[in-house]
This record gives sequence, C-alpha cells and structure tokens, in this order.
Amino acid sequence: MSGKADLQSPKSELAAALAACRGTFVAIAGFSAILNIMALTGSLFMLEVYDRVLPSRSVPTLVGLLALVVAVYLFQGFLDGIRGRLLVRIGMRLDNALIRRIHDALVRLPMEAPNSGEGIHPVRDLDAVRSYLSGPGPTALFDLPWLPLYLAICFAFHVWIGVTVLVGALALVTLTLVAEARSRAAVREMTQASAERMRLADLTRRCAETVQALGMCSAMSARWAAANESHLARQAALSDLTGGFGSASRIMRMLLQSVVLAVGAYLVIQQQATAGIIIASSILSARALAPVDLAIAQWKGFAAARQAKVRLDKLLAILKSRPAPTPLPAPGKALTVDNVSIAPPDAQRVVVQDVSFALKAGSGLGIIGPSASGKSSLARLLVGIWRPARGSVRLDGAAFDQWTSDGLGRHLGYLPQNVELIEGTVAENISRFVPDAKPADVIEAATAAGVHELIVGLPQGYDTPVGEQGHRLSAGQQQRIALARALYGNPFLVVLDEPNSNLDAEGDEALSRAILSVRARGGIVAVVAHRPSALAGVDHVLALADGRQQAFGPKDEVLAKIIQRPTPQQAPRKMFVPAVAG
Repeated sequence: MSGKADLQSPKSELAAALAACRGTFVAIAGFSAILNIMALTGSLFMLEVYDRVLPSRSVPTLVGLLALVVAVYLFQGFLDGIRGRLLVRIGMRLDNALIRRIHDALVRLPMEAPNSGEGIHPVRDLDAVRSYLSGPGPTALFDLPWLPLYLAICFAFHVWIGVTVLVGALALVTLTLVAEARSRAAVREMTQASAERMRLADLTRRCAETVQALGMCSAMSARWAAANESHLARQAALSDLTGGFGSASRIMRMLLQSVVLAVGAYLVIQQQATAGIIIASSILSARALAPVDLAIAQWKGFAAARQAKVRLDKLLAILKSRPAPTPLPAPGKALTVDNVSIAPPDAQRVVVQDVSFALKAGSGLGIIGPSASGKSSLARLLVGIWRPARGSVRLDGAAFDQWTSDGLGRHLGYLPQNVELIEGTVAENISRFVPDAKPADVIEAATAAGVHELIVGLPQGYDTPVGEQGHRLSAGQQQRIALARALYGNPFLVVLDEPNSNLDAEGDEALSRAILSVRARGGIVAVVAHRPSALAGVDHVLALADGRQQAFGPKDEVLAKIIQRPTPQQAPRKMFVPAVAG
C-alpha cells in the first residue's frame, strides 16, 4: 500500500487512543535516552578502575569514582521507576478511553454480528494490550534504538571488539525475527483454543441444572476436557517455542560475553588494548544486547497483545460508534410498520416478509400464529434489537436510527420470551438500574404490573436480591417483575413476548389490567400470544404464518376469519385458534 493510501486510511480507535498518549511516550523516550547513557556507568567505572586506580593505587580516586557511581545508579533507579509508572498510566488511560466502547460492543455484538468471529473476548483482548503496555516489554522497544551507540563505543575500544559485538547483535536480531515468524500462528491457535475452552465452561455453568438433571455431567465433562486438552497442548507448544528462543538468546548473549573477553584478552596479549577494555567491553556488550534478550523474553506477550489489537480493531470497525442524533421529543402518536422484512443478524434467510400495519396511541395489538411463524422476530424488530432488512419501523414518523439506544429505550418497554433478570435487587431490576431512581416510580411500575403485593411479601421487599439471572425467584415471579421493568417510566410502546407463559390465573388477570392501563394512558401495546388470555386487553390482531402476514385488523374480525374452516379445495393449515374471542 502506498504512503498516500496510508495517510488517507482511517485511524483505528485503538491507534487513536494510543496517539492521545503521544506526550507520555515522548517523555518515556526521553527517560530511556538518559537511562541508556547512564547504563554506560558500569563499563566506564570498570575501565577507570583497571586502567587508572589499580596502576596508581589511589584510594581517593577509587572513593570518588565509587561515590559518583552510587549517585548515578540511584538516579538511574529513580528514572527507571518513573518510566515504569508512566507505562502503567498509559495502559490505564487506554483502558479508560476504550472501556465504554468495548462494553457497547459487548451489547451490540450478539445482535448485529453474532457470527463475525471477532472479539470473542473483547474485554480480555483489551486487558492483553493494557498488560503488555504496562509491563517491561515496551522498555525493550525504547532501548533497542540505542544499540548503535553501544556498538560505536565497542568499535571505539577496538575494531575487533566492535565486529564481535555486531555479529552477536545480528545473530540475536535474526533470532528475534525467526521467533516472530514462528510464534504468530501458535499464538493465534492458542487464543482460539482458550476461547473455546472458556465458552464451554461458561455454557456448562449456565446450563448446570439441565446438565445435572439429565445426567449429562460425564458427557459435558468429556467435551470440556477435550477442549482443555487442546488448549493445554497449544499453550505448551507456544511456551516451548518462546522458551526455546529465550534460552537460545540467553546462551548466545553469555557466549558472546565470553567471546568478547577472549577477543579482549587476545588484544591485550598483542598489546593492542588495556586490561580495563576487556572488562568494560564485556559489560558493554551484555548491556547492548540486553534489550534484544528482553524483547525475545517478552515476545509471547507482544504477540498476544498484537493479535488482541487486531481483533479489537476489527470488532470496533464492525460496530462503529454512532454519532449522537438530534434529540427528538417523546413519541406519543403512532407506530408505523411499513413493508418490513426481517433476517437474523449475519443470516441470509428472511424469516419475516412484507409486514405492514399502523397503530395509533391507545391501541393494543395481539401477534398470533403457529410456532416459527416469525412472531418473536417481529417483537425484536419492534424494540430495535434487530434492524429491518427492508422497510422501516417508525414512531411518530421517525425511524429508530434517529434515536440513540438509551434515548429510544426510555420510550420502549420489552418483556422477552426468555426472561432474564440481572443480578441486583428487585428495585434495581425494575428501575433498569437507573442511578438514583425514584422509589415512587419503581412502586408505580410494580403496581401497574400488579406485582407490588408480591414484592412486599418477599424477605426484603424491593431490596430483595434476585441472584444471578434471577435464580432466587420462581419463573412466575421473574416474569411478573420483568413486566414491571417493561412498564417502568411509562414507555409509549410496550412489547410483550408470550408474557403469560409462566403465569397463573392471578398473573393473567394482572397482565390484562397492565395492558389496559398502558392503553388508557395513551400508550401502545404489542403482545405475542400463544394463550388466548393474553389477547383479552388488545383491540387489534396480526396473524402470521411462515413469516408472512395473513391478516391484520380489529380483533373480532381477524379471529372470525382465522377460525373459519378451510374449504375442501384448500389445504388444511395449523393456525393459532383462540379458545375464546374476548
């Protein structure tokens, strides 16, 4: 790619966050320059001791040099500590800059790109990048540019010493490049194996009751053990690879020191160098190649951080940040669904086709049809979880993308078919975890859902913890509290997907009253129903079959059409047939 194309290509969000730390990187580079100059202290001290102090036997000179060395080393340690702290702060700043985008991606990924294969663990990827930046790895990258300085000093001692160190440096750099080429695929395979292992572990944890009740423990354990074995094998292969290269680099560096000593000794024998040069050049060669050795030792973390960065860049590119649209007034007039077709995210198959209807404020819609007719898909569309493949959904004439997610959510209520409460108290779940929610609003929503008496009967009332995924409550209690959550804030559009699947007769009555109360205050309710009792509070019905709209209109008219028997020429078809029409 040309330089011009590179300049025109958009910068990734991760690169932009790192670019915002440019000033700190410049400061670290400055500290690294001072530290690398100070790193010459040991070599120069040994050179002076052997070439000046010992021949002159001057104790004051030795004490003066030692005092100077102590002061330099103390200052060097101080600067090295500051450099490490700055790297940690860069990692923290990067995390703070991206953590909200990463959380936004966690929420949007299952709905917009569930099969993208990117960002399986975006939080863990961000941790990998931050951990590498906060560790010793980057210091090697800042120290490597000073390798020519050490080589120049070695050449200043003697050309053969310089050549020896140069050959050793080239050998270590070659080893580093080979390590890079060999470890890239190994890191990618280990990351994938680790993700699969954690996915199976989380799946087993979430389905623990089913696994235990159906005697699936051994089967799931064998499946997880196989994934764990694959992960361990790839981790061992990567560790063997990086460990082997690390051992080779350390051996080469120690061997180089001995070779430099031997070359220096030869030069002393030939009277071409002093004894101090032998020790000084040996120490200097070790210091010159230390960044290369550290880079190889940290290569595993570098490779993991680099691949994590690639995954994060792809993930954030797929789920781009949306600019905040101009705030709109709260909807309160109508819901319009215009010729929509729906396909699940990342799927080519259309599950709902050409559905159109309009509802005015105060209306109630029952969505009926056989299983797999597209009812739940339509419910997801009505609350903005899925986007239409064709057509549009509008509130008061405005499409959903004219609101932010949080802005639209305040005007919507949603009770999904599979109810999941979030770990916290009952009041927090009803208030949708809004900070400083007013208790009066929480109680109002619970009363509208007919669940206030049930809640105050719990051990701690509204402050009762629901547990992870609401496991401390029964299925019926969870569903009724989720209904109160859907009604919180008096949203204009309330969508209920099989809201009475776990309810008893008392719950059914409370549900009907809640639907009528929403309509009475000028809201719109859409109810996906399999049980006829859920239709008691609606005045319109939409019938679906095979993802297509069969009928829409006033409840009595549509139900009358559906319960008509097919003529002999018509193939009989299973359709939702309510037991009561009221």
